[in-house]
This record gives sequence, C-alpha cells and structure tokens, in this order.
Amino acid sequence: MTYYMGIDIGTGTSKGVIVNDTHLEADYTLPSGINYKIAANNLAEELLKKAGISADDIKYTVSTGYGAGSVAGANESISDIRCCVKGIFNLFPDVRTVIDIEGQTTQVIRLGKNGQIANFVTSEKCASGSGRFLDIISNVLQIPLADIGPRSLKSKNPVAFTTACAVFGESEAVSRVAEGVPAEDILAGVHRSMAEKINTMIERVGIEERCAVCGGGALNIGLVKALEDVLKVKLIVPEQPQLVSALGAALFAKEAAEKAGGK
Repeated sequence: MTYYMGIDIGTGTSKGVIVNDTHLEADYTLPSGINYKIAANNLAEELLKKAGISADDIKYTVSTGYGAGSVAGANESISDIRCCVKGIFNLFPDVRTVIDIEGQTTQVIRLGKNGQIANFVTSEKCASGSGRFLDIISNVLQIPLADIGPRSLKSKNPVAFTTACAVFGESEAVSRVAEGVPAEDILAGVHRSMAEKINTMIERVGIEERCAVCGGGALNIGLVKALEDVLKVKLIVPEQPQLVSALGAALFAKEAAEKAGGK
C-alpha cells in the first residue's frame, strides 16, 4: 500500500490527511499556535500515529495554507485555492461554486465542468467576512465558538449591523450587549452581515449551482443558514468541511507521485 500526505497550515487551525491508493486513511486537526513549524511537525506525527505507519511509508507530501512553507519534508507547496478546488471536486464533482471561509480570508471560486478554476475572488484584509470576525464576537459575548451557530438559530429579532468593518462591528456588538439585546439576536445579525458581505464577492464571480461551502466557517450552522437565506440556494456542506484543502493537497501528492512513477 502506498500513502500520500496533505498538510494545510492555517492561521488558526492546522489540518492534515493521509490517503492511500483507494481511500482516506487518516485525518487530524490541531491549533496552529504561534509556531507553524511545531504545529506542522506535531500534525504529521499524529497523522502517522493514527494511520499506524511511519514517515518512510509516505510516498509524497504536499503542503498548503498560510504556513505551507513551515512543513518540513514537504515535496512541494500548492496554493490553498487549488487545493480547495481539488478537494471539493473530488467530493462533489457537480459543484460549480465554492465558498471557502477560512480564519483570515474568504474565497469564492467558480469551477468549470472538469474541475478547473473558471474565476475566483478573495476577500480583502478586513476580518468581517472571515472566521476571525466570529472569533471576535465569540469573545465579546463570552460564548464558545462551537456554540454560536446553534445559539443564533434561536433568534427572534436579529440585530441589523450598520457596518461591514470588523472593528466597528465589534464596537456595535458591545453596544448591543450594554443595551440588553439577547446574545442570539446579536449572533444572528453578525451571521447575516457576514453573509451579505460574502454575497458581494459572489456577485463578482457569478454564482452557478450547485454551490458548496467549506473551511472552518462551514462548521457554523448559523452562518450557513444565513448564507442560504441571502443567496436563495441550498448549500452543500461536506461532512468535514475544514479538511477539504488538506484532502486536495493529499490528492495532488498522489497525482505527483504517480506521474513521477510513470503511472
């Protein structure tokens, strides 16, 4: 059996997968911390342990993400956009639009029928359209990040945020807390604001169904619902949306190894 590894080092979370010749062998996720090199080493060790193999069993490794250059032993690095598309197309070949919500950025990508990138746009540096905004609001409301999605679905009167800026959005959330506005209404408003900001990106590349959402932001059921309400489409959410780019990296590793071997 031959094994291939994909490592995605994000600003907040690092993800990795090992695939063999036929299927996904192992996956693992851990916080990136402040030292991406240490995170990458720990991630690789945990993946190998989970797969029950040694580093010598890995034929080829591809790294991606913000800290891709910190992955020791990687044979090559490939952009997160390409890896995201590779991963999502492998899971859902009929998807034509992908919304990738990451820790610091959001990307909207339109695919051709063969999985090639037809068009894409990446959010500007402001955090209001990315997962970072959710981290900020989670801290303001003192609600665990994993709970804000389900909590927002209980909203009866979502707050209308008047700004698309993360800094002013944080101030606005603090003001709403001081006014006694229920946390679920603030969260629903944040999700709606993010969905509308992402929609402006989608309008630039043109939406085509079927549509999928991936990245860590896709774990937030409240944000996914807000996006569906704004876009008026049903979004496909992979079972493990945060692993899509790591999967794509592993699939690129498999292709590269097979090409080098003359397969």
